[in-house]
Amino acid sequence: MTFVPQHPARGLIYDRNGELIVYNEAAYDLMVVPSQVSDFDTIDLCETLKLKKETLIKKLQDAKNYSRYVPSPVVTQISSVNYAKLQEKLYKYPGFYVQPRTLRRYSRNVGAHILGYVGEVDEKNISKNSYYKLGDYIGISGIEKSYETALRGRKGLNIYLVDVHSRRKGPYQNGRFDTVVIVGSDLTACFDVNLQEYGEQLMLNKIGSIVAIEPSTGEVLSLISSPTYKPSMLIGRIRSENYLKLMQDTLKPLFNRALMASYPPGSTFKTINGLIGLQEKVLFPNTSYSCNLGYYARGVHVGCHAHDSPLMLIDAVKNSCNSYFCNVFRSILDDPKFSDIHDSFQNWRNHLLSFGLGQKLGTDFPNELNGFIPEASYFDRYYGEKGWSSLTLISLSIGQGEIGLTPLQMANMTAVIANRGYYLNPHIVRSQNEDNLQKHYSSIDSSYYSIIIEGMDLAVNGIPGTGSTARIARIDSIVVCGKTGTAQNPHGDDHSVFIAFAPKDKPQIAIAVLVENGGYGATYAAPIASLMIEKYLKESIKRKWLEDYILNTDLIHEQQEN
Repeated sequence: MTFVPQHPARGLIYDRNGELIVYNEAAYDLMVVPSQVSDFDTIDLCETLKLKKETLIKKLQDAKNYSRYVPSPVVTQISSVNYAKLQEKLYKYPGFYVQPRTLRRYSRNVGAHILGYVGEVDEKNISKNSYYKLGDYIGISGIEKSYETALRGRKGLNIYLVDVHSRRKGPYQNGRFDTVVIVGSDLTACFDVNLQEYGEQLMLNKIGSIVAIEPSTGEVLSLISSPTYKPSMLIGRIRSENYLKLMQDTLKPLFNRALMASYPPGSTFKTINGLIGLQEKVLFPNTSYSCNLGYYARGVHVGCHAHDSPLMLIDAVKNSCNSYFCNVFRSILDDPKFSDIHDSFQNWRNHLLSFGLGQKLGTDFPNELNGFIPEASYFDRYYGEKGWSSLTLISLSIGQGEIGLTPLQMANMTAVIANRGYYLNPHIVRSQNEDNLQKHYSSIDSSYYSIIIEGMDLAVNGIPGTGSTARIARIDSIVVCGKTGTAQNPHGDDHSVFIAFAPKDKPQIAIAVLVENGGYGATYAAPIASLMIEKYLKESIKRKWLEDYILNTDLIHEQQEN
């Protein structure tokens, strides 16, 4: 008897609007059972398959080393054209047979970091899961990895009687013990392929990330890590060669910055410190602080730009005043209701954790990282238990210093603000499980969000000349609420950061954009976020001048030349 596995077609992937994004195309694997091989014309087989003789010999030896009686792949993913040529000659090669398979194809060559790719299993995969055998395929990253079990379906098995020459003589007991193939399940992804494609165009020749979330559901509308690559590069027999090129690229296109890179959030973080101050009742909407081009205390200086002074909370958000939020942060940590700074710092940190910061968000993305929110013990190690104070940590007041967030966490933080106090686990495939759609409430009372949101509204839509830091993000007929950030970068130019949601009432999109070495938040991140919002909510771009400005900006080559 011989056992021949039957491989199911992998499930299809659609975008949120029902557009087919990932489908299958017929391909074939040449398999070998070493114990059944007899002398054959190696040169003829190599010419037919366009294979080097030494490669064929090595493949056959690897197959023998694995098992003389279990099928092993010799050449995988043979095209339909080459298969037709091979099929005519297959009778000349005893011990070899062709196994039908499928190759992934893409209707749009975008979304590589979302979709992921498929590759052959290795010994590690096989040792972990007995379902897989040598020559099988498995999801390596993205949706393909997270939803591998659903997408792969289940293999069938056909059992054949064979003669002494291992030629098939028919099904064993008329197929009574054969098992049926179960085709992989189709999936509907949450992302909008038109928005994804547009975002990748905007981020061309820039390093950074865009993450957009639908606040009411947690569905990820777009996730862009730039530079990226075309998903078609990692399919077929060219996959290994292309993968090596991508691995060697110094710009790291395989690295998913949206989920794995950790950045200081800069002034976007003032929104959270403002909310914590309100919750702890050390800050009120009419609390006023002065600013004389920065904050000064005991020899410490945090600079700020010129603006009206003094300011109350809403105008401090609108103007992005560093001095104001230095005062707010110190009032949080120096609150006399706490016994010492360790307790007040832990209380501040707990508030941050309630926004999903500094931890994995429970998404369906593989390889998501935590970011970093330091604990009090972190500073004890550097300064000693009694060697640090609120002034020591003053950079945390404006989203600098030790804090690091992933772009996904920044977008989720923005969704919490848009929802006035809660988020749902961000996810990239539409969930059928109600448990995955539970609301996670922040520790800030919902009544405080309107104050911060008003400041974010004025930052974008305030009267010209009154200190609004993000007027470039303004869109006619859509009230965008946003906050700029300029994240200091010890390795070069500052990063440009912007968070926003829209519309102000009943938000449909919350977004975070980070452009590495892009300077001020309003220079690149805010225009990109604004264009993404306009594209999603209006489906077309009216502000062509702004679109041209972003599309024609090449920060990568500009920085290389400098």
